[in-house]
Amino acid sequence: MAKRIAAKITGVATYVPPRVVTNADLEKRVETSDEWIRTRTGIRERHYVDPGMAASHLGTEAARKLLAAKGVNAAEIDLIVVASVTPDMLFPATACLIQNNLGASKAWGFDLSAACSGFVYALTVGAQFVGAGTHKKVLVIGSDVMTSILDFKDRATCVLFGDGAGAVLLEPASSESEGIIDFANDIDGAGGCNLYMPAGGSLHPASQETIDKRMHYVHQEGQQVFKYAVRRMSELACQILERNGFSTKDLALVVPHQANLRIIRAMQERLGVEDAKIMINIDHYGNTTAATIPLGLADALEQKRLRQGDLVLLIAVGAGYTTGAVLMRWSY
Repeated sequence: MAKRIAAKITGVATYVPPRVVTNADLEKRVETSDEWIRTRTGIRERHYVDPGMAASHLGTEAARKLLAAKGVNAAEIDLIVVASVTPDMLFPATACLIQNNLGASKAWGFDLSAACSGFVYALTVGAQFVGAGTHKKVLVIGSDVMTSILDFKDRATCVLFGDGAGAVLLEPASSESEGIIDFANDIDGAGGCNLYMPAGGSLHPASQETIDKRMHYVHQEGQQVFKYAVRRMSELACQILERNGFSTKDLALVVPHQANLRIIRAMQERLGVEDAKIMINIDHYGNTTAATIPLGLADALEQKRLRQGDLVLLIAVGAGYTTGAVLMRWSY
């Protein structure tokens, strides 16, 4: 069997819509307060799309910025994997729309649905094609317009989310000492009832009844999600580190999914990782679902918190439940 090739991230870019919505803005729309949101979630502001802007538009902008920064022609892209739970439509796939927007004439692609773990799952999938030696340039995109499925009569959930997209370029690593080392993903379908959108699929197609019952919005049991996220992210982080001969002390940076600051801090405490090694930017973006981790990587780069050879852990929990982790040696 041919030796597998390590894949590494060679470029990162993001795009968030220009409209910023602060907690004070939400106070005018929802029965809530800035203090309530900040103390329970850590969020101060988030970005919202304007009408007519969808996941493909955000993902396209992030990808264009990435290709321009790297000096890569869209025709060089082999594969586009898009993680999203808010696609423009059920079909065609958002990857098809982005491929056409970019003019990536030689690329094939598909969408991947794993909610907040979506980007980690898509990164794992893209790395397999690079690792097999069949693909040289894979575009992995996380893009969600969560405001399209928020119920602004549900103050517990509507304040949590924002819109955004992030894209990375995966290419073959030049040595085994760089790039993606390992991944660990799992699901627990028993938790699906705690975070889901009931209607819009084949079980409950859109009807007057589903609309009246507000079934086309995010439904969440916050306490159940909180407990599962803290426990499972901590467990999976330890698992992937231990099986590769590392401990949390070896980590230079953890980029966790940004769902709730209290979840991140509780996981951090369990892992025993200091503040300097945890990437947090939920205060500026809220939960952008599949976009949170690439947004975290981009901000870490801008803040000069990622250096050559750093051991980096990406970790997420999402609806499903889905959990995902990617361990890598940063080489950019």
